[in-house]
Amino acid sequence: MTPRDHIVAATDFSAPARHAVDRAARLAHETGAALTLMHVLPGGALQELRQWLGAGHAMEQQLHDSTRQQLRQLADELKATRQVTAQTVHSIGSVLDDILVEASVLDAALVVLGARGAGFMRRMVLGSTSERLLRRTTRPVLVVRQTPHAPYRRVLVALDFSPWSAQAIRLARRMAPHARLLLLLHVYQVPFEEKLQFAGVDTATIDHYRQQARTEATRRVHALAAASGLKPGHWEPCIVEGDASQRILEHEQDKDCDLVVLGKHGQSAAEDLLLGSVSKHVLAEGSTDVLVSTARVA
Repeated sequence: MTPRDHIVAATDFSAPARHAVDRAARLAHETGAALTLMHVLPGGALQELRQWLGAGHAMEQQLHDSTRQQLRQLADELKATRQVTAQTVHSIGSVLDDILVEASVLDAALVVLGARGAGFMRRMVLGSTSERLLRRTTRPVLVVRQTPHAPYRRVLVALDFSPWSAQAIRLARRMAPHARLLLLLHVYQVPFEEKLQFAGVDTATIDHYRQQARTEATRRVHALAAASGLKPGHWEPCIVEGDASQRILEHEQDKDCDLVVLGKHGQSAAEDLLLGSVSKHVLAEGSTDVLVSTARVA
């Protein structure tokens, strides 16, 4: 990112959301990008409050005042601890729509969320709202799980050779320009292996197909790295066989990665309509921060 870029960090003031805000502030400080802290009061919940207490009740104004004060305190803390001046936005309405609108108005280069939280943020990341956000936005989304202690140093980029893969590499370089390890991981499978076995195809032939799949995957990973401007010694290829979701999680742990970067979609037509199944699994089951590339490169 550059000083011309803008980061939007959504918060519900929970501890996980504070980790996300801290990471967003660190990225803003490292890159010079502008930072906006955003809190959305769900309009539906506010309407229920009005039904219980009546329109114009003092409690509603206190709720707004308290929210603005919390945002201001959070911004003041970031200025003191991260040397970042953050703008604050407090809105009422649809959480998803308001975040998308604010990101669009600011032409945000990144939207940052906590992996878990209270109220709307929990539904945002772990439920259908998160999937709709990622499906609708063309902006990268960073889901923060860990307490930030340093810039990202060990980054795993999952590649499936879909149109999102090249952008995922570029995004990883922008978010972690000083990473000591950039691991480019591709997980391959022998097409229709079980059906081949069932049809009586001998093991030697299947092993030949397996070696072909590995060789082709290796060639494509190196081609992607070269096209992305990666120099030898600045990255490490990892070509493994198996289930993509499980292998990503295994290598995240084995390589002690602090960031996983992947595209939001896979190769199939069905996944083109939704958040890809691998992305959903890694978001739900992983233990480190996840950066989802939402832009495709033909």
